[in-house]
Amino acid sequence: MAMYFVGIDISKYKHDCCIISAVDQKIVSKLTVKNDKAGFEQLLTVFNSLSNPDNIKIGFESTAHYALNLELFLENAHHSFMEINPLLIKEYKKSTSLRRTKTDSVDCESIARWLMTVEYKPHSKGFYHSYSLKSLTRLRDRLIRQRSFYLVKITNVLDHTFPEFKPFFHERLSKTALYLLENYGSAEKMVKMNSAAYEKLRSLSRGKFSPQQFIRLKELAANTVGVNNSIFDVELNSLLALYKSLIKEIDTLEKEINRLIEEVHPHYMSVPGIGPISAAVIYSEYGDISNFSTPAQMLAFAGIEPGINDSGTESHGGRMVKHGSSQLRYVLINCCLPLIRFDMTFAAYYAKKRGEGKPHRVAVTHVAKKLVRVIYALERQGVDFN
Repeated sequence: MAMYFVGIDISKYKHDCCIISAVDQKIVSKLTVKNDKAGFEQLLTVFNSLSNPDNIKIGFESTAHYALNLELFLENAHHSFMEINPLLIKEYKKSTSLRRTKTDSVDCESIARWLMTVEYKPHSKGFYHSYSLKSLTRLRDRLIRQRSFYLVKITNVLDHTFPEFKPFFHERLSKTALYLLENYGSAEKMVKMNSAAYEKLRSLSRGKFSPQQFIRLKELAANTVGVNNSIFDVELNSLLALYKSLIKEIDTLEKEINRLIEEVHPHYMSVPGIGPISAAVIYSEYGDISNFSTPAQMLAFAGIEPGINDSGTESHGGRMVKHGSSQLRYVLINCCLPLIRFDMTFAAYYAKKRGEGKPHRVAVTHVAKKLVRVIYALERQGVDFN
C-alpha cells in the first residue's frame, strides 16, 4: 500500500493540512479543517480513503495545548503522530527557499516535506499522562511563585506594624506564626495574650513553642517600634487569606501529582534525591525516554550541554546553552544537592570536579549531567537505582 506524509499546521480555530504521496512526492490534498469534532471526522475520512493508519505519517509543530484535542482524537483512531520542534521546520524552510515567506499553507507543506527527510519517531502512548503532569507541575510552579510574592507583601506590612515578629520566628512563617497573625494581627493584641492563648499555641506547635518564647514574644510586642494602624490590619488579613488559600491549592495539586506519578512510577524515582514532584517534572518534560537515542540528546533537550565554538583557528567548549525547558533544568540541578550529600558515587564525582578547580555551580551542573546519563540508563535497562 502507498505511504503518505501529512503535515498539519495547528492554530486555535482551524488546522491546515497538506498530504504528500511518498511515491512521487506530489501533493495529494490540501485542506483546512475546523478545530472541532466535525473537522476531526472530516480529516479521518480523508485518511481512511487513502490508506490504513500504519501507512500514514503525521507531523505537527509542538504548539502546546491547541494540539491536545487533535492528539487524543488521533490516538483513539489508532493513528500515530510526531511532534516537531518549530525551530527545525524554520531551519528546513530556510534551507529550501531563498525567499522569505510567511503563509500558513507553506507551513503545513514544509512540515510534510520535512517529515519525509527524517526518521519518523511517533509520540509515545502514555503522552496523556505526561501532558496532565506537565499542566499540573507548571501550575504548581506558578502558585509557589505567587505564594512567595504574598509572603514578601506580608513581611512588608509587618515591617510597619511589628518588625520584630519575623526575626523572632527566624524569618519563617510557621504554623504558629500564621496562627498568631490571623488571630492577633497586631503587636497591641499580642501583648494582651493570656495563658489560655499560650495553651492553644503550645498544642499547635506540638510543644515546641516554650513558655519562655511566649513571654519573650509578649515583651517584644510591648516594646515594638512598629506603628499600629487599622489600615494595616485590613491589608494583613487580606494577604493572609490569599497566602493560606495558595497553600491549600498547592497541597491539592501535589496530591494529584503524586497520584499520577505513582501510576507511571518511572525507575528514576529510586534515585535518592528524586522525590515524586521532581520525578513528575522530569517525566512530564521528557515524556517517553525511548524517544532519545543518546543521553546527549536528553542533555540538549534540558539545555545543559555546553556550547562549542569551533572555527578553523580555534576550538573550545563554551558556556551552558540555555535552550530547552528551564523548569526541567532547575529540577535536575536541584535534585543534585541531596545526591551529593547522600550518595557516595555522586559525592565522589562532585569532589573530583571541585578538585579540578571548578566552582560549586559548575560542579553541580556536571553532576546534573551525570544524573541525566543515569536516568537514561535506568529507563533503557528497565532497572532501579542501587
